[in-house]
Amino acid sequence: MDEIERELAKLITEGLDLDIDPQSIDPEAPIFGEGLGLDSIDALELGLLLSSTYQITITPGDQKNHEIFRSLRALGHHVEQHRAAQTH
Repeated sequence: MDEIERELAKLITEGLDLDIDPQSIDPEAPIFGEGLGLDSIDALELGLLLSSTYQITITPGDQKNHEIFRSLRALGHHVEQHRAAQTH
């Protein structure tokens, strides 16, 4: 797990009050459903956390969301891309 993945794992577990050790999250496992078991309410909360922490806007219903939230690794990649775009 790289730095952004560790940061996001901690944000998810603390922000959503999950009883999971952030270090135990497989970065390739699905975030929703059978992975971390998050649901649509968690998705809304996670969107708010990402917005306040990284100034990322997640639009409900956007077709890209499925890929962005596919795994912790995919989410980390999205956050890194967003950070890079903000610095230019």
